[in-house]
Amino acid sequence: MYKLLLSSRYLRTRFIALASIISVMLGVATLIVVNSVMTGFRYEMRDRLHSLISDVVIESRSTDGASNPEELVQHVWDVAGEYVDAVAPTVEIYGMLSFKLSEGMHSDEYAHCPVTIIGIDPSQQDAVSPIRQHLIGRQPETDDEGHVIAPPLFPVDSLLNWELSENAKEHRKDWLYNRRWKEMVYGETQPEQPFYEAPASEAAPVAYSEPDPFGHDEPIRTTELTPDAQPGQAATASTFDPTGGQPASDLFGSAPIKVRDPDEPFPARLYVGQNLIAFPYKNEETKETEMIPLVRPGEDVQVSTIKTGLPEPARFTATVVDVFRSGMSEFDSSFVFCPIEELQKVRGMMDPSSGQGDVTMLKIKLKNYDDAGLVVDRLRSATDLFPAHLFNIYTWEQKRAPLLQAVEIESKILNMLLFLIIAVAGFGILAIFYMIVVEKTRDIGILKALGATSNGVMSIFLTYGLSLGVVGSGVGVIMGLLFVHYINEIEKAISWLTGHKVFDDTIYYFKSIPTEVSPWMVTWVALGAMVIAVLASVLPARRAARLHPVRALRYE
Repeated sequence: MYKLLLSSRYLRTRFIALASIISVMLGVATLIVVNSVMTGFRYEMRDRLHSLISDVVIESRSTDGASNPEELVQHVWDVAGEYVDAVAPTVEIYGMLSFKLSEGMHSDEYAHCPVTIIGIDPSQQDAVSPIRQHLIGRQPETDDEGHVIAPPLFPVDSLLNWELSENAKEHRKDWLYNRRWKEMVYGETQPEQPFYEAPASEAAPVAYSEPDPFGHDEPIRTTELTPDAQPGQAATASTFDPTGGQPASDLFGSAPIKVRDPDEPFPARLYVGQNLIAFPYKNEETKETEMIPLVRPGEDVQVSTIKTGLPEPARFTATVVDVFRSGMSEFDSSFVFCPIEELQKVRGMMDPSSGQGDVTMLKIKLKNYDDAGLVVDRLRSATDLFPAHLFNIYTWEQKRAPLLQAVEIESKILNMLLFLIIAVAGFGILAIFYMIVVEKTRDIGILKALGATSNGVMSIFLTYGLSLGVVGSGVGVIMGLLFVHYINEIEKAISWLTGHKVFDDTIYYFKSIPTEVSPWMVTWVALGAMVIAVLASVLPARRAARLHPVRALRYE
């Protein structure tokens, strides 16, 4: 009974015990918060990587691709059909994206960005790797609180396709019209896309056309606009006057300006990564960071890549349909999706006899990702169907292994460093207990003279250390969990106080700080802190237990 009495009295009355409790509490809380945030980031990153890369990938080692994609797909079903949910042939090749930096001004400056061009069939791609969740036009517009302020531009249940939204169609009308006016006024021309075949000043009507970059002979339907008309409505020269007040009829006579109908299918359409065609800008008034677009859906860009065989340039013009934003800077700064048939044609991958195009990759969606290792082993074993010198077969985790392993190693090292905080608290408990033993030498001698055993005296200090660990760990767990729960509110408060945004979503690509609390992690952290507190009290407890009552009371 005296053991519990003395332990609880020391815990309640000694101020130095509070310092030990606080040190343990801070160590536990810090470890829980950092672990939860790191786990949240890791899970969020894995989810985004997995959503962009299918469960299993069969990749051609040659950029020229593999022929007979239908036969290859059938081989996949034959080898592992019971585990496979969907298969999507794709073409992936490096290239260059080019567009005008100042479409709204008279400028000849162009941006050229290295990209990864991915030829896909939208419906098949959505089945193996749902990219619709990363297309801005397919997502509702929300505010900082997550409330919907505008519906998506496309119906939620509509199939993924290459159609322009109504907003993009309207923007394209104005964009094409203004572009032609600038060409006729300033003499600007677009690379690989001359819009006019005769001078507009001729009195007779002139047929303006845009050549098909893929060599198709089909006519392109156009919409005629008179020189004094705006797209979609009649207007006078004063409504749109790029000539500095000079009537348009004086410059162009009666020649009509022909503009492509925005409803007419364009040879190529694109989903473009947001970071390729936009840049972050911090509004000094609102202190919010906004993405300023350089190219909007409905506008044209130029794409360059290489043909099969000996590397030769291949270029084509395409219309941006939607903007791709995954939150992974690596992908948002490089990915460009286009129709697989058009990429096969421009690269010379189409077989005229069979009408099939070569592919560089097969993406496979499994019914259960736990079977991924078994499926990969089966496909690799089928060397007659997928020779190892022609194909590389791996899971999405194996493809991104360096990045995933780096994150795992960083997390483990960080945990080790943070656990040293609790170890420092343990050394503090050790020093404090030695001081208590020296201070209470007479009391220990009296206890032993009254009949207390060595084990009994030792139990007092061990129980005292355990009490410090239990209280410190308990308060630390509560504080850590509360901090994790309100971490975004705390971040906003700190940002408001300091005037500097602590968690910048333009850097981390998260609207809020992701967290994931693991019950096992919390349990092990709390138990580890208790064990350290008890171990720190062992040496002082043994020293107290070995005191002889006569020697302890000799100088009293």
